[in-house]
Amino acid sequence: MKLYFDPITVNCRKVVAGLDLIGADYDEEKLNYFAGDHKQPAYTKINPNAELPALQDDGMTLWESNAILVYASEKLRNTDAYPADPKIRADITRWSLWEASKWFPACYTYLVENVVKPILDDKPDQAVLAAHAPTFHAAASVLENALEGREWLCDDHATIADVIVASPMHLHPVQKLPLDDYPNIRGWIARVEALPSWKKSDPIPHIPEEYLAKLA
Repeated sequence: MKLYFDPITVNCRKVVAGLDLIGADYDEEKLNYFAGDHKQPAYTKINPNAELPALQDDGMTLWESNAILVYASEKLRNTDAYPADPKIRADITRWSLWEASKWFPACYTYLVENVVKPILDDKPDQAVLAAHAPTFHAAASVLENALEGREWLCDDHATIADVIVASPMHLHPVQKLPLDDYPNIRGWIARVEALPSWKKSDPIPHIPEEYLAKLA
């Protein structure tokens, strides 16, 4: 398998952490997101959406980060990260679809305003954040309630669902996600952050120092 990615992006961090959780080996092709490598013809031939990441394996090209993790789990027959029980798999599918349609956009506005804009020498728009807050809190309430009495989303241990749903909030301290009223989410994300695969995929070492200085 060959992975095209930039380790600082949400969905690339998701796949790097998820593939490590699965135990998948792969060759790396690193691209520079901020330099626009993902928009160049050489890459858009691989992923016409001009988005990262993408995976190539045995003549197949696969994009969409959640699909990549399901594929790798099934290829390696890892029934810890992706349990064989059809009910658990359906639950993982449910959370994967929810992450892509609800949770990612709910968290992404905070990433753009509080991380990307400062990196690009722009200021967060507080009006945008205020207008977006109800959307975030509606989605966060769903996750908070689902985690009541549970350590992990879909099983009694971490699965790819936990990595998938954690990824949009992977920089939550600098994203400034408003998590004060969500103790279940805070406890759960702390458990995710303690996973060796999550620690190894930390994007901070890959972010240039001049960018980090703007987030201080």
